[in-house]
Amino acid sequence: MKAYVFPGQGAQFSGMGKDLYENSATARELFAKANDVLGFDIMKIMFEGSDEELKQTKVTQPAIFLHSTILAACLGEDFKPDMVAGHSLGEFSALVANKSLNFEDGLKLVYQRALAMQKACEKEPSTMAAILGLEDTVVEEVCASIDGVVVAANYNCPGQLVISGAFPAVEAACAKLTEAGAKRAMILQVGGAFHSPLMEPAREELAAAIEATTFSQPTCPVYQNVTASAVTDPSEIKKNLVAQLTAPVKWTQTMNAMIADGASEVVEVGPGKVLQGLFKKVDRAFPCSSAEI
Repeated sequence: MKAYVFPGQGAQFSGMGKDLYENSATARELFAKANDVLGFDIMKIMFEGSDEELKQTKVTQPAIFLHSTILAACLGEDFKPDMVAGHSLGEFSALVANKSLNFEDGLKLVYQRALAMQKACEKEPSTMAAILGLEDTVVEEVCASIDGVVVAANYNCPGQLVISGAFPAVEAACAKLTEAGAKRAMILQVGGAFHSPLMEPAREELAAAIEATTFSQPTCPVYQNVTASAVTDPSEIKKNLVAQLTAPVKWTQTMNAMIADGASEVVEVGPGKVLQGLFKKVDRAFPCSSAEI
């Protein structure tokens, strides 16, 4: 069984999607549609923008979504997923890929999500940090012992967990986790505390937008970040998508569930090869590749 996976924020690069635009009429049509939906020339930023421009949450999220969904559309008849999943933002790309969402609705939601998250980030200085080389339970216990908001946010792979929260609490947790034997406890260059309680204002805003959007019966199961299990019911998909903003991304658990449910190979659709690397941390021999047209 073939699993298709879609990357999240951090995979962006200047020039992303340009090859698709140059080689595919489908891509050109979808990029033009994207500019209309967003009301600005995202193509120009994706193809020619600086790293700084691409790093803005309101640009990064739609840019990665567009690269992934347009690449999937360009695959045409070759795109036949048995299961899909996406890391954080990538879940929206996965839901367009399995036909739960149409392209325009997916893009509108991603842009609303990005703006809502950016707004939430501006309310309180907050950040995320990557913790390497510790058991998940140790990281969870340390976070629980710190005064202030700091939580486990991204279970990326065994031995790699990202924490998220208010600046002083994250810094205090990093110091304590280093003492506990972490190989690294590194503050990340991100806009704020994604997948933490500090995203509650964004969750409320996005909940209204998701509720007003039509979701269809998917063509294959999506393994959602919140549950790390196969979901096919549109109302459940919506509920999990809303919860995702303040809940942790259970990516380690998602990879294990997909493999346990019969995935025999994984194809990453979008910029970069981050997710393939994470699958290799679970099983070095697992067949991984990048989608190409």
